[in-house]
Amino acid sequence: MVRRKHSSYLVGVIVFTLCVFSAVHARNKIKNNFLDAYPNAVDTVITTVPSNTDHCGICHYSFDGGGLKNPYGEAVGATDQSTASILGLGSLDSDSDGFSNDVEITDTLNFSNTPTFPGLTPANIGQVDISTVDLADIQSYLVPSTGSDTTPPEVTVINPNGGEVITANDPYTVQWTATDDNSGVAAITLYLSLDNGSTFSLVAQSLSNTGSYTWFPANRPSTEAIFRVEATDNAFNTGSDDSDTVFEITSPPGGRVPTTLRDFDMPGSQPFESGVLNPPQACAVCHGDYDPAVEPYSNWQGSMMAQASLDPIFLANMEIANQDAPDSGDLCLRCHFPRGWLQGRSVPTDGSAMLPADEAGVSCDLCHRMLDPIYEPGVSPIEDQSILAALSFPTFEFGNGTFTVDPTGARRGPFVDATSGHAILVSPFHREAALCGTCHDVSNTAFEKDGNGGYAPNALDTTATDFSANTLLPVERTYSEWLHSTYNTEKGVYAPEFAGNIYYGFVSTCQDCHMRDVTGQGCNMDPPVRDNLPLHDMTGGSTWLSGLMYDMHPTKVNQAAMLAGIERSRYMLQNAADLTALQAGDDLKVTVTNRTGHKLPTGYPEGRRIWINVQFYNDANELISESAAYDSDTGILSHDEEAKIYEVEPAIDETVSGITGLPQGPSFHFVLNSTVEKDNRIPPRGFTNAAFENFGGAPVHYSYDDGQYWDDTEYDVPIGATSAQVTLYYQSTSKEFIEFLRDENHGTPTDEGAGLVMYNLWNDNGKCPPEVMKQIQVDLILKTVPGDLDRDLDVDILDFAIFADHWLWSYQ
Repeated sequence: MVRRKHSSYLVGVIVFTLCVFSAVHARNKIKNNFLDAYPNAVDTVITTVPSNTDHCGICHYSFDGGGLKNPYGEAVGATDQSTASILGLGSLDSDSDGFSNDVEITDTLNFSNTPTFPGLTPANIGQVDISTVDLADIQSYLVPSTGSDTTPPEVTVINPNGGEVITANDPYTVQWTATDDNSGVAAITLYLSLDNGSTFSLVAQSLSNTGSYTWFPANRPSTEAIFRVEATDNAFNTGSDDSDTVFEITSPPGGRVPTTLRDFDMPGSQPFESGVLNPPQACAVCHGDYDPAVEPYSNWQGSMMAQASLDPIFLANMEIANQDAPDSGDLCLRCHFPRGWLQGRSVPTDGSAMLPADEAGVSCDLCHRMLDPIYEPGVSPIEDQSILAALSFPTFEFGNGTFTVDPTGARRGPFVDATSGHAILVSPFHREAALCGTCHDVSNTAFEKDGNGGYAPNALDTTATDFSANTLLPVERTYSEWLHSTYNTEKGVYAPEFAGNIYYGFVSTCQDCHMRDVTGQGCNMDPPVRDNLPLHDMTGGSTWLSGLMYDMHPTKVNQAAMLAGIERSRYMLQNAADLTALQAGDDLKVTVTNRTGHKLPTGYPEGRRIWINVQFYNDANELISESAAYDSDTGILSHDEEAKIYEVEPAIDETVSGITGLPQGPSFHFVLNSTVEKDNRIPPRGFTNAAFENFGGAPVHYSYDDGQYWDDTEYDVPIGATSAQVTLYYQSTSKEFIEFLRDENHGTPTDEGAGLVMYNLWNDNGKCPPEVMKQIQVDLILKTVPGDLDRDLDVDILDFAIFADHWLWSYQ
């Protein structure tokens, strides 16, 4: 895929704004209290190692401090961190390795390798941030040892051990025994083979040796499944056992089409390949709570990206997707629950295995550990080569949540002069729109172009072979729309209303508009004040749903941040279009001009729309005619003959109708939709029909000329009309879509389903009232009298003014 990069001069002037505090300095008091409690630990491996001499690995998985704490760090954090409180933890076995904290830290008489880390074991060392320490420096100091243990644990698989028939997505109890008489079993790792042992994939890791585990087999049917249980002892010896013979995994019943997870498998980092994402609260230690107007954390909290896991429309829509096409929910979970998805908790694909910590949405660590999947010598960090080479299923596209995430924990940003308490890599990729395209170019992998201008279903239980937006069936194409616009040029487009502190007023990438430059500091450790600090608000068009999030989740949502985000969204909507209206003879000509770098509107299509409301008044200011009237009490938008509603209507074609039994035509069943019935959304500057046709974004049952980024609509001026009020409205979700979510969500006998929850929210909270984007008043002259040449001349002049305005914008 071709994508634009910033020119070298732009990269050269960028400086790293997101300064991170030095954890060692910030944590000196706690570390000093620890050393006062345990003076024997001074200058031992648990306080200094060659690869990080003044580390904070006593309490943190990152040896630079910050981020996730290990079990001992969690215990310390629950106290006042005084010397006395730290000593009070001595009798506990914080890391559950069989030795108390005091024994690990102080007993040098009975063990040959003490002091050892009271929060680390072979079971959790995989969570250590290897960008901050060489594991070789600490691997021998995790568990107290009396000598060399070279005997591996003894392991026996009990279930599944061969011959079983197991239904995918249903819970199954795996059982085993694992013993080690020398140093004890530290951790259990589970693997699955679907090809009679030729290859294995990870199922779960760092489990306690309880003898059982509740497993949800992924829906990848096989008659040659083998299970492996591997045990690691506290001396890092491993032993394992496999099922004696093969067993079978079968697909569960249900679904309008019998899809499996293979139909929705995609490239990029796979589960367990990227380590554990830090929760955003860990980032807030440095990047929050100091200046809500500009700080990264507070502004992120006010975005719908922060609420991606809690979004009730997403949850309701995903339930229906799984009903329609089993396991298609994995498409949604990748971007809405990335933390849990990367840790293998996306099975079942309804999100029920996700943990509360996974409800972080699209947060700091995902974006700042993401790397460019296409290595560019001299541009990409050199560290990317080995990361990309290690991927089991690499990607070469930008879209569908096929992110590639740095497993070392190093954070990335586009700036070059940061000081930091954690490992950082300079990444020009973070100034590219392609980064945003990762989740804002969405396709359905179950359909591909058929060569006849349409899309055909792929063979079932089969992974796609081409993941390009030019091949797969489009769901939304925001990134591709930008990619083929004038914004994707060296100069970009003059739009000072979006440009923030960019002094020349031109914007180009997604970040220029949706993370505009402001003046401020990137962290709370008093870094330089910068004028090009990216505002981490990721502002979109959500106002109504954002306003409900706090009431739904008061302990998880920052209300003040959400309210501030709503105001930014309103600003964005109010500047997304120009609106003009001029009388032309007996008609009122209304022009809507797209001021964005993508279609107007863009994004997820179902229920999202913009419309022109025209109200004609007489001399007594009485309403005598109206087009596209909206009833706020019912949520009904009238579709009169002149109504102009900008929207896309995905649809089911004849083939899919025959397979599913659903009627042919417009449909909200997004995972089954195979064509588009209507798309009259206004293209961005630089639009060409050929380019948009290639990625599945061409207008449907409507037309725009190449280069056209506006739309004209003519309304018949009624007799007696002397004025008109023209309003451009935006609505993020429609009555029809909400009722679909309610009616099609089957729920369970004990759960009425997320669709009814969403409907009640809509019905009880204003029915998603539309937002005013633009509004103008027009004085009208009574209908043209035949032969009124002077007035016809006036109309010609006004039409020329419209043409001149478009010409000027094209020139810019």
